[in-house]
Amino acid sequence: QVQLVESGGGLVQAGGSLRVSCTASGRTFSNYAMGWFRQAPGKEREFVAAINWSGSNTYYADSVKGRFTISRDNAKNTVYLQMNSLKPEDTATYYCAAQPRTYIGSTYSNEPKYDYWGQGTQVTVSS
Repeated sequence: QVQLVESGGGLVQAGGSLRVSCTASGRTFSNYAMGWFRQAPGKEREFVAAINWSGSNTYYADSVKGRFTISRDNAKNTVYLQMNSLKPEDTATYYCAAQPRTYIGSTYSNEPKYDYWGQGTQVTVSS
């Protein structure tokens, strides 16, 4: 079992920045690729970003490319999502997730491939 706990959400004005974090416990963190997903009210959950076990490969949804950066610190069992130039449409609950694969080039945005999920952290961007 892997337990994931997100933190760092909050309220920010449009154009601002926020960093959310996800800390893992229970298994060897570096054995897992990590992803961030989000769900806005009334919408389906969608892929945001993913990172492989070592941090050498990252993947982004087109809607956040160039504005968001995913990174990880395996020594701290933590994955981060730095969000810049935030827009009101980025408002959502952000979830981190873990999948036990070394290569995620074909699965990074596939929700069922992620075995563990956090409870989510709310990000609200005001206009």
